[in-house]
Amino acid sequence: MICVIGIGNVLRGDDGIGINIIQRLQEIFRDNANLKFINFGEAGLGLINTIKQFPEVLLIDAVDAGLQPAAMRIFSLEEAVIKNSSENFSTHELTLSGVFQLLKGLGLKVKVFVAGIQVKDMGYGKGLSDELRERAEVITQEIVSYLRDIKELK
Repeated sequence: MICVIGIGNVLRGDDGIGINIIQRLQEIFRDNANLKFINFGEAGLGLINTIKQFPEVLLIDAVDAGLQPAAMRIFSLEEAVIKNSSENFSTHELTLSGVFQLLKGLGLKVKVFVAGIQVKDMGYGKGLSDELRERAEVITQEIVSYLRDIKELK
């Protein structure tokens, strides 16, 4: 089973993209027993307790990686930490680096991948920027393809 976790704060503009996408995926895969979807909100230490319950996890999260707004990349958690040593890469209090270090320190063998979506605006009280709103369906379909490729899901 794969756990797909949407992370984000819908009150902070583009930071809510993970939540937006997870809601779309839940509708697409509503009858699939091979996937578990969790709307996690802000990343904190509780995320580790959730991750450790599954053999494989896909985190969907807003990132600030210097890409074009609404660009998405899927990579392993370890790749995210190695390629992006900046603590600003994650937009939450528990960074991707922090998640990786905790999993490693606890000796957990969970495969964690990240669908990182580049933010444009994380202002309070705003919805998604035009760029992210316009690409949300495309991003969703890219993640659907990824999930179907790795697990041959229907």
